[in-house]
Parts: sequence; C-alpha cells; structure tokens
Amino acid sequence: MEKRSFPRLGREVGVVGLGAWQLGADWGTVGEDEALEILATAVDGGVTFLDTADVYGDGRSEQLIGRFLQQRPNAGLTVATKMGRRVPQTPEAYTLDNFRAWTDRSRANLGVDRLDLVQLHCPPTPVFSTDAVYDALDTLVEEERIRSYGVSVETCDEALAAIARPGTTSVQIILNAFRLKPLERVLPAAAEAGVAIIARVPLASGLLSGKYDEHTRFAADDHRNFNRQGQSFDVGETFSGVDFEVGLTAVRRLLPLVPEGATMAQFALRWVLDQAGVTVVIPGARNPGQARGNVAAAELAPLSAETLAGVNVVYDELIRPQVHDRW
Repeated sequence: MEKRSFPRLGREVGVVGLGAWQLGADWGTVGEDEALEILATAVDGGVTFLDTADVYGDGRSEQLIGRFLQQRPNAGLTVATKMGRRVPQTPEAYTLDNFRAWTDRSRANLGVDRLDLVQLHCPPTPVFSTDAVYDALDTLVEEERIRSYGVSVETCDEALAAIARPGTTSVQIILNAFRLKPLERVLPAAAEAGVAIIARVPLASGLLSGKYDEHTRFAADDHRNFNRQGQSFDVGETFSGVDFEVGLTAVRRLLPLVPEGATMAQFALRWVLDQAGVTVVIPGARNPGQARGNVAAAELAPLSAETLAGVNVVYDELIRPQVHDRW
C-alpha cells in the first residue's frame, strides 16, 4: 500500500487506515472475535494506522486494539486515540490534570507506555484557542506519556486555529464527496504547516457505500438511527449532516462515475485519497469483508479530472445547500 508522511510524527503510514469507532459502540453490535478479525484483515492488507477514542464503548475499542497489539507486537502500527468526550463538554474540563488521567486510562486500555498520537476529541470551540490547553499537551509530550498530539474537529475554523499552533501534529476532519469545504482552506494550510490530515467519515456514515435505499433501517443502538437530528452529538457526524433521502439521490447521481470493477465505497475512498494534502483516510469496517474492500481502494488508479468535476457538480446541486456553510 502507498504510504504518506506524518511530518511532525516522523513516520509514514498506509494511506488507508482503519477507524475503530464501530469496534466500541454506536454502529450496532460487533463481537470481540469479529473485531479482532477485522483488525487482522485490515493490517494484513497493509493498514498501519488505527484510530480509536477513549469514549468508543467507554474504552472497549481501545481495549480490543490493545489485545491485538499484544498479538502483533512487531506489526509497525501507529495507533491514534482521542480524549475529552467522557466528561461534560465545558472548556474548563480541558486541564493538565484531566489530560494526565485521561491518557493514563488510554495507556492502560491499549497496553502501552506511551501513546503515539492523542487528539482532542471535538472539544468546545474555545478550547482550540486556549494557550493553556496547548501548554498542557506539550507537557504530556515532555513527560513521555504521548509522542505527539493533534485535534479532531467539527468545523474548518477549528481546524485552522489548531494548525496555527506549532505543536499540532495532525487534524482529523470530516472529508468526503459530501463534505468539500475543507478543500478550500484547511488542506492547503495544513500542507504549508506540515500538519497531517486524517480524513474521517469518508463514506458519510455508509451513505457513500451505495448499499442503502429508502427501505434501509438501522438498529436502535446505531447512531444512524438515534442521531439523525443531532440528539446525542454533532449531527455532522451522522451522514455528514446530509438529509438521508437527499444523500440517496446524490449517490445515484454519482454511480455512473464509478470506475469499472470498483465499488461505490472504493470510489468514494479513492476520491478522498486524490485530494492534495490528505495523509490517511480512516473508514470503519463492521466485518472483515468491508475491511478488505476498503484496503482495495488504495489500488485504484487516481480518478480523472472529468470524474472529479462530476463529483463537484453533484455536490453543488444537491449537497452544498445543506452542509457547506454549517461546518
């Protein structure tokens, strides 16, 4: 698999990683054995970057990855986790003492002495502009609790605030064919600063897989059921904030652009990889077959300029009015 650089981490990672939210919770039930099989399938296919969070299943995702790391101690993996969503979302919670406690818990869950990359997990917007927060993160690096830190953001403005900080290693942001706004300023700013871009929600919560229709129903414990109006967290995390029915129409418009022999999901992932400045894309997988399909997207040829323009047309006509000015 092609690898790209994390400049401030001093590592390269495979361009397709694995997002591990679904191994913890909120995507229906994934058993422990199947979770470990998903991890094995992804890594055997060339994945070297795993992304998790302390809040995914209240630590379950981290613990499962920790078990996998024990099984594959020499796999050369980079594991990124996130912190901050297990407490009430107030800026006052983002303190050095809390950071120490949160990272100690993640280190125990993952079974490591030092975390590769810790990201602030979509905190309240004022956190991104608070000097004391970055001072505390720098202290964690100095104390060798973590190797580096980054941020996971909801908005482009939050991303730009973090990119301006000299210690920020990475920005994780929603980027897909239904979320083009980061292309305007965030990706160019990150490239200029040497900040890695981790593209999350690349399939718009599965909408861009092409597998859903008007009759699709999601389990009660799946956020695509319970968070459609943002009842539990930012609605942009569910279907990228796009109305489900509008998203289905847009996918049907995109289907003719999919290269022969590729799936809609692979096409959507290849689109992300073709955006200048992207370091790694982190699709999730609820079974080994999905993990294999995601990895195969890295083998597709870059999309043509005509195809990329076709995606823009669909976005401008159907998606832009719903999401572009919100995030």
